[in-house]
Amino acid sequence: MKLDQVINEPEQLNALALAYMGDAVLETYVRYRLISKGKVRPNKLHREATNYVSAKAQAKVLREFFEKDILSKEETAVALRGRNAKSGTIPKNTDHATYRYSTAFEALIGYLYLTGNEGRLDELIGQAFEIIERKEGENGSGA
Repeated sequence: MKLDQVINEPEQLNALALAYMGDAVLETYVRYRLISKGKVRPNKLHREATNYVSAKAQAKVLREFFEKDILSKEETAVALRGRNAKSGTIPKNTDHATYRYSTAFEALIGYLYLTGNEGRLDELIGQAFEIIERKEGENGSGA
C-alpha cells in the first residue's frame, strides 16, 4: 500500500497499523500537554507521560467512551477492529484485556489522524486527558 493510499483510504489499513500511528500521535499530544504545563525536567516528563500513555490509562479511557456512548458508529467500528486485532505479543506489565482496549484506543486515534479529522481528534484526546487526570486525582497521585 502506497502512502497516498494510506492517506486517502485509512479505513483499509490494518488495525495494528492504525494503532501504531495512534501511539505516535498520542505521544505528541501528551508531550505538548506536559511542556505547556511548564514541566520540562526530562526524567519527570517521562514519568508523567506514562500516566497518559500506559495501557491501563488508555483502556480506562476507551471503556468510558463506550459506557457513555461518546463515539460515533464509525469510530466504534474502528475501535472494535483495534480491540479484536491479534498482535501476537502482550507486554509483561499488563493483562490481555487491558492491552486489547489500549490497542483499540490507539487505533481510533490513528484513524482520526489519518482521516484528517483534527477537530474530533482534539476533542477525544481532550476528553481522554480529563478522564485520566480525574482517575489519577481519585487515586491521589495527580497528573
